[in-house]
Amino acid sequence: MILGLIGAVLIGVSLGLLGSGGSILTVPVLVYLVGQDPKVAIAGSLLIVGIISVFSAWPYARQKMVDWRTALVFGIPGMLGAYLGAFGAHFVSNPVQMLVFAALLLAAAGLMLKPVKMDSAGQAPKKRAIWKVGIDGLVVGAITGLVGVGGGFLIIPALVLMGGLSMRLAVGTSLVIIAAKSFVGFYEYLNVLDGLSLSIDWQVVGLFSVLGILGGWLGHRVSHKVDQTLLKRVFAVFLIVMGAFILSQNVSALL
Repeated sequence: MILGLIGAVLIGVSLGLLGSGGSILTVPVLVYLVGQDPKVAIAGSLLIVGIISVFSAWPYARQKMVDWRTALVFGIPGMLGAYLGAFGAHFVSNPVQMLVFAALLLAAAGLMLKPVKMDSAGQAPKKRAIWKVGIDGLVVGAITGLVGVGGGFLIIPALVLMGGLSMRLAVGTSLVIIAAKSFVGFYEYLNVLDGLSLSIDWQVVGLFSVLGILGGWLGHRVSHKVDQTLLKRVFAVFLIVMGAFILSQNVSALL
């Protein structure tokens, strides 16, 4: 459990530093370090990440580093997608969910290893049509609901490359979107757990949320002092190792 608590702090630090990555740590920590059933872990991850994201987004909002229009355009379809993804979890087995999760880990690693290209003014070269941004939100939201990840590693590149936001604006906006989608996904996931006679471990959720909030605050405080490029590369390698481990643990269940 000690390792799990350390993991909770790292979840918050990752969100505070990068605006992403925290949620992709939560499910493995709850499953492999705390010992929870994958569906319980996914539901708990949605709530924990939603709570941490609210507190992590607050400093960005105070500094006017949240694009509220983009948050609505991306976030409302994202909430619908999160609800549909969580509903789809009724029909998906634990090994399939964990294999999808492993694939997302590897995708996240690839995105983190590939730097986002900006122009000389620190902006993306062009904006994506609003309806296309909405579709992006719907797809990322569905992933959120199905496997319990906030999707910041997908949202931030989308907001920068397709939404035309600066990196710092994208981080703050991403945290708002993650919170909204996570809460909606968690709401529907309660029905998934009820149908399986499973329940949330509220003590773990509360403890992880508090430690994650502290970690998020710490991450935000030191974000300007950390080489983000190096940090992303190290984190990407970690995600590759974790993804390979989850694949090895679950692929045999489908054979």
